[in-house]
Amino acid sequence: MRRHTTTALVLTTLAPLALTGCSDDSHGSSGTSPAAASSSRGGSYAAGATPLSSAALSKRLLTEQDLGEGYVRKAERAQHNDDVTVIGCPALAKLGGDAATGGSLDFPRKAKAAFTYGAGGTSEVSEELYSDTAPKLSDGVGHIFNAMASCPKYQVVSGSTAIDMTTQATTAPQLGEEQWSQLLTYSAGGQRSVVKQTAIRTGTVVVIVAGSPALVDAHLDKALAKIQSR
Repeated sequence: MRRHTTTALVLTTLAPLALTGCSDDSHGSSGTSPAAASSSRGGSYAAGATPLSSAALSKRLLTEQDLGEGYVRKAERAQHNDDVTVIGCPALAKLGGDAATGGSLDFPRKAKAAFTYGAGGTSEVSEELYSDTAPKLSDGVGHIFNAMASCPKYQVVSGSTAIDMTTQATTAPQLGEEQWSQLLTYSAGGQRSVVKQTAIRTGTVVVIVAGSPALVDAHLDKALAKIQSR
């Protein structure tokens, strides 16, 4: 994974919301209690498991029909080329933040979708799928979540937009073989929003569901089940 991967994880979640105007999260965190990010690292890897292609991953993405009434799929955003700077978090700055706005994690096989929910599309949830060998997924995603958790407060500057960040590790559900979860609170333009981000590795696939905490909690099981059903 290249050096800009870490900030891509932040901005994949934040860019659609923070860079176009924040809003207070109206759903709450569904009772999630603060805790260290959970990861059952050290588990065995399936011998000979083959990563899936991007086309195969796309067929495993959630759809409006999977999510239920009230969800609308968003058009994919154009790639941004703004420079990105991380301030106040050496662990993230060391991994690099250049050319990461609106980007994805730097695994070669990937697919993603984002949805709005509710009147006026005020809540959002996104899903990203990545595939590689299990050790590469484990090391890459784990390293990123650990780096983000090492800095409770920092700032991300993208172009002319400064985003004040706080990160709080939360307990991830015991799904798949490895799990990571965190709450990201960010402020931009005088507004504040909370995003939950949970990643689950099952075999050679990682699913990351991010957005309104209540929506993430509601649909994580569905996302994992769809990956495992094929």
